[in-house]
Amino acid sequence: MDKRQARFFAIGATAVSALVFGALTLDSHRQFDRLTNAQNLTPQVVAGKDVWHKYNCINCHTLFGEGAYYAPDLTKITQHRGEAYLTAYMRDPSQFYDEQRHRRLMPRQNLSEQEIKDLIVFLDWVSKVDNQGWPPRPILVTGATIPGTDMSAAQRSQTEPPEQALPPGARPVAPAQDNPIALGQALFRSVQPACNACHSVAPGVNMAGPTLAGLATRAAQTVADPGYKGGARDVEGYIRESIVQPSAHLVPGAMYSANGQSFMPTTYGSLQPQQIDQLVAYLATLK
Repeated sequence: MDKRQARFFAIGATAVSALVFGALTLDSHRQFDRLTNAQNLTPQVVAGKDVWHKYNCINCHTLFGEGAYYAPDLTKITQHRGEAYLTAYMRDPSQFYDEQRHRRLMPRQNLSEQEIKDLIVFLDWVSKVDNQGWPPRPILVTGATIPGTDMSAAQRSQTEPPEQALPPGARPVAPAQDNPIALGQALFRSVQPACNACHSVAPGVNMAGPTLAGLATRAAQTVADPGYKGGARDVEGYIRESIVQPSAHLVPGAMYSANGQSFMPTTYGSLQPQQIDQLVAYLATLK
C-alpha cells in the first residue's frame, strides 16, 4: 500500500467509524426514555437529584460507576437497603459505624426530613434504570463489625474465610435440582436484594444485618424466650417469620431497627412459597 492508498484508507476508516458512532449515539438517544423510565421522573425525583448535588454526594460516591470511587457505588442502594434503613442512616451515620474502628468517614450532613425523603426517591429511581449491567461489579455496602480486629468492611469483603474455615452449614453445597438446601443457598446469593448483601454467614461478622452464623441455635433460644414477641413455635417457623415479617420480632441493636420497624426489606414475602421453603431449609443448617 502506497502513501496515497494509505491516505484514502485512513479517511475511509474515519468516515465509517464516525457513521457508526453517530448511528449508535442516535440509537442510544432513541432508547433513553424507555431505559430510564422517564415517565417516573416526578418533581420529587428531581428534588432528590438536587439534594444529591447540593451535598456533593458524588465527591465520595458513584452512580452508574461515575463518581469519586471513595465510597460505595449507590446505583442499586435502595435494592440493597430499605427506606427505613436509609432514613435512619442519613439522619445520623455515626449510629451505624464507629469511625475509629471501621474507618468510616461518612459525615453527618444534617439533612432535613424532606431532603432525606427526596433523596431516597431519587436513588430509588436510579436503581430502576436499565443500566444494562453497568457498572459490572458495583461496590456493595457492607459495614461489617468484626470483633477483635480493625479491618474495614471493604477489606473484609475481599478476604472472605476459606470454605474449610466456615461452619458446616455455611460451606457451599453441591448443586442438585432436588436439594432444597443447595437451592436455598443459591437463592441466598441471587435473590434480589441478595441476602448476603446485608448478612454474613461467618461467625462474628455483623454487617447491615446480624451474622447468620449459629442462626438455628439462636432461633431455638429466641422462640423459647418469654420475651419473644413473634408467632413462631419452632426454628423453621422463626426463620420463615424473619423472612416474610421481619418486624414481628426485632433483633436488639440500633443499626437493625428503629421505631419498632426492622430495617430488613419486606419484599421477600413476594417470593414463591417454594423459594421461601428452600431459604428456610438452608438457613436452618446454620447452627
